[in-house]
Amino acid sequence: MADQKASATRAPKNKWPEVVGLTAEEAQNRIKQDMGVVHFQVVPQGNFVTMDHRPQRVRIFIDPDNKVSRPPRIG
Repeated sequence: MADQKASATRAPKNKWPEVVGLTAEEAQNRIKQDMGVVHFQVVPQGNFVTMDHRPQRVRIFIDPDNKVSRPPRIG
């Protein structure tokens, strides 16, 4: 019962540090489990991105080996 209350009061997840080192596809699959409807933007490391915030977008920054290089976050 206490676990149900804790999960019900927990804030929605907005960052996924646990996917750093996974491939972009593996990270997308993991994040979909938490968010459901989401738009992914896979961005090569070092590329510029706009500063607008979109609550249904998650940017995944990847290195040259297609591995997630920093924690993806909503925005």
